[in-house]
Amino acid sequence: MGTDFRDLEVWRLAHQLTLELYKVTSEFPKEERFELVSQIKRAAVSVELNIAEGQGRYHPLDSTKFFLDSRGSVYELQAALVIAKDLGFLPQDKFDDLDKKLNALGMKLNGLIKYKRNAKK
Repeated sequence: MGTDFRDLEVWRLAHQLTLELYKVTSEFPKEERFELVSQIKRAAVSVELNIAEGQGRYHPLDSTKFFLDSRGSVYELQAALVIAKDLGFLPQDKFDDLDKKLNALGMKLNGLIKYKRNAKK
């Protein structure tokens, strides 16, 4: 069996971001609980779950598919946070901090995807 997903820096970053987003969204208006808050939480969890599942796959092509799905969820999170900021639920400084973390996570995922794609050759 390969490396445990919890050993991956990219998973640890995603997990910390998920925890942070759960805290941040707890301060959003209650009427957003089943709308934007739910979408943000779902996308955040999707990022780290897809990393974990990708790491558990045997073939690099299978792994890459899940890492690509994870990267898609990073973009989904970025879009949701723009909406939250523009609606006034998220202060600009907090948005900037989260966006910076999401960009760093996306870069790490790109590196992992590139590594796995090269492993299949």
